[in-house]
Amino acid sequence: MNVNVRNAVRGLGLGMLIAGLSVNALAQPAPASSAPTAVSPTPPTAPQPAANSTISELQQLMQSQSISEMRTTYNGNYGASLLFKPESRTYYVALFQQKNFWRVVKTNSDMQAEQIYKSFVGQTEKLAEVDIRRIKLEAEKTYTEQLIAAQETRLNALQNDLVVQQQQEQNVSVQQDQARQQAQLLSNKQQAARNELRGLQNRIRTLEAQQTILDNSNYGDAKTSKK
Repeated sequence: MNVNVRNAVRGLGLGMLIAGLSVNALAQPAPASSAPTAVSPTPPTAPQPAANSTISELQQLMQSQSISEMRTTYNGNYGASLLFKPESRTYYVALFQQKNFWRVVKTNSDMQAEQIYKSFVGQTEKLAEVDIRRIKLEAEKTYTEQLIAAQETRLNALQNDLVVQQQQEQNVSVQQDQARQQAQLLSNKQQAARNELRGLQNRIRTLEAQQTILDNSNYGDAKTSKK
């Protein structure tokens, strides 16, 4: 591996500062999030590394910023990092879970460091499968619950519409009955009025006929007396 140490340090330095020294943060507790993470279970307390362990050695190097991050891969809550100490040309390959070191390998061989890093990345992929599946299932569960809530809202709306429709149909039925009764009553009154009119007309025709007979009779008597 041909590495220009000074250029690597300069190039990574600004990126590490902007990212909040992501690798250095691996050795420190995760900051409190402003919003609760609904899908992440509470991790168990990470064990403290021994004072003379490779993990504690890497932590001290990161705290003193004596080491450069060359590459890091995240898969779910798991990650792997390849780090380089320029002064001794030493590589550190770290495997971690939720920013807590799990395993650290120290080597002066760039080829071995790359192989170990690739191996650790493969482990993170396998280890993260359960977490990724859990995250997807949690998302599906939340989405399904939203669909259920929407369908319940729709169902309630339809039920309310049906109640209003049934009440309106009952009101219309009552109004129709009342209208039919009123129409029948008006029809009966109209028939009675027609009958009364017919009776009056018959009486009038009878009286007119009688009047005509009387008029004719008086006219005949007057004609006889003149002779």
